[in-house]
Amino acid sequence: MSLPEIRRLLKAAEATWPPAARKAAGPFVIREGLGGGQRVSAATLDGEPAENDELPAHIGAAEEAMRALGQEPLFMIRPQDCRLDAALAERGYRIKDPVNILAAPVYALAEPLPPVSAFSIWPPLAIMCELWDEGGIGPARRAVMERACRPKTAILARSCDRAAGVAFAAIHEGIAMVHALEVTPALRRQGVGRNIMHHAANWARKEGATHLAVLVTKANAAAGRLYASLGMEIVGEYHYRVQQGETRADDEE
Repeated sequence: MSLPEIRRLLKAAEATWPPAARKAAGPFVIREGLGGGQRVSAATLDGEPAENDELPAHIGAAEEAMRALGQEPLFMIRPQDCRLDAALAERGYRIKDPVNILAAPVYALAEPLPPVSAFSIWPPLAIMCELWDEGGIGPARRAVMERACRPKTAILARSCDRAAGVAFAAIHEGIAMVHALEVTPALRRQGVGRNIMHHAANWARKEGATHLAVLVTKANAAAGRLYASLGMEIVGEYHYRVQQGETRADDEE
C-alpha cells in the first residue's frame, strides 16, 4: 500500500490537532490558535489569486486578520506554495522551523509490548498532564486535544515502576497522527518513546487506521532518529515564514 499524499496527511493533522477557529481572508485561511502552537495559528493559501500582482494585497489582508486576533503574522508554506514563499521573502519574512512529515503503515509498527509498559487513557490522568507540563505542553495545547476529532486517546508509558512518557493520538480518514510525545528527561534513551509509538500503532490498528504519522521539526534530531529507527519515512515537508525579528517558541511539531 502506498503512503498517503501530503495533502491528505495535512488534512489529518488539522483534524487531529485543530485550531480554535478558522475564517477566510481572501484566498487565505486564517486560524485562531489560542496558544495551541504554530500550525494552529498559521495562515495558509487556500487558492491562488487570479493575477500575480494581487498576491501582495491578499497577504496584507491576511496580516491584518491575524493581528486582529492578537497573533503575529505567521504563514505555513507547503510544497504547492512556491509563489507565496517567494512573495513573503520579498516582504522580509524569514523561514522558521522546517518540518518533516513521517509516516508508515500501521502494521509495520504494531507489535506486542511488555505488560504494563503503555496504556490508552481518555481523558488524560493528572499525572499525564504533569508530564506534559514538564515538557512545555500546557493547558492551551491540551485544549487542542479536547477539541480534536475522534477516535482519540492519550497514551501513558511506564518505565522503572513510574510514569515515564505521554503522547496524544487521534485518527482522521484512516490516518492516526501522534502528537505531543514527551518522555521525562531522567528516563530518556530507555525505549520509552519506542513503546509509545508501538502502543499508538496497536491502538490505531484496533481502530481501523491504515497509517501512523508524525510531524517533527528538522531541528529535533533526536525525535527524527527515533522515528527513522521505527521504519517511518519522510513523505513530505513544510515550513513557516515569520517577519524578521519575530520570535516564537518552537512548536512541538
